[in-house]
Amino acid sequence: MGFERVTRRRFLAAAGVAAGLAGCNAPAGEARRRSDLVNTTPDSPSVYADVYREAIDSVVLIRVFGGDGRNGQGSGFVYDQRHIVTNEHVVSNAADVRVRFTDGSWRAAEVVGTDVYSDLAVVRVSDKPTRAEPLSLVRGEVAVGQEVVAIGNPFGLSGSLSSGIVSGVDRTLPAANNFSIPDAIQTDAAVNPGNSGGPLMTLDGRVAGVINSGSGDNIGFAISAALIRRVVPALIESGAYEHAYMGVRLTDVTPLLAEANDLSNARGVYMDEIVDGGPADGVLQGSDGTEAINGIDVPVGGDVVVRMGGEPIQSQQVLSTYLALSTSPGDTIPVEVIRDGTRTTVDLTLGSRPEP
Repeated sequence: MGFERVTRRRFLAAAGVAAGLAGCNAPAGEARRRSDLVNTTPDSPSVYADVYREAIDSVVLIRVFGGDGRNGQGSGFVYDQRHIVTNEHVVSNAADVRVRFTDGSWRAAEVVGTDVYSDLAVVRVSDKPTRAEPLSLVRGEVAVGQEVVAIGNPFGLSGSLSSGIVSGVDRTLPAANNFSIPDAIQTDAAVNPGNSGGPLMTLDGRVAGVINSGSGDNIGFAISAALIRRVVPALIESGAYEHAYMGVRLTDVTPLLAEANDLSNARGVYMDEIVDGGPADGVLQGSDGTEAINGIDVPVGGDVVVRMGGEPIQSQQVLSTYLALSTSPGDTIPVEVIRDGTRTTVDLTLGSRPEP
């Protein structure tokens, strides 16, 4: 079902840590120093505090009640006057969804659209609090090293903030049917179960991405604002989003693959298999055999895509990002390939990705 679950043991453990830090066993002088810090913090200049104060009323806790009796929770943020953005995996298969705002009030929410291929979803609420204003999305790209904050509800601890930097961009995350989510942001800001669906924000108060997952110490990921901008309006309008689809199984060109196929450079994307009846069937060429290189069977005979729509294609990541952010089903695009040692250009009309 994919809910963000918070076990009682984890919650009590987190609460125990907080209680220990706030306990009365510290020396009186240390207690006074902590009190002084608490009292002076609101008056101290802090860009993190500014971002938090401006955004927190627009970040919500989402509680999900499943039809099979399993419950879960996550985070979300106000997108417009009626809609909240979160992750698809937070609300998937939900029988009932409730949203809590920072004033403590709850609202019943309706799931209006989900997209498993981007892990994005939209829920609708009525009469939200006036202080819960829509958050703006980043325009353009974020930079590696840029400072960001994550706001959400890890382990059910409402309104938590963590800080870090953008550790990487243009990452790919796993999605259904062996597809991937392109253009994701990697961050070292702490994210945990319950953060999913909440905003990853720049220090000027804009949403850089929707937190998707944490994959270990100091590694978290977010769905980029660029992908949000394409997917969310369609989810609001029609409840679904159609992804462009080539109908191929591909792999990056490695040195071994380049050697086997007499390529001068290990660059581009190799078309290993063409899906029967798919958009690329009869347009692109897949492998027609293998060749042993250093005892390893390497596919040969397939097209190597080096350019699409005039854009250079150097890897699967670049190809996936181009399809996701620059094309739509029904578009016809020129595809430059190396086929049997010769460069040629073919026109490919994109289809729609199959249902998961």
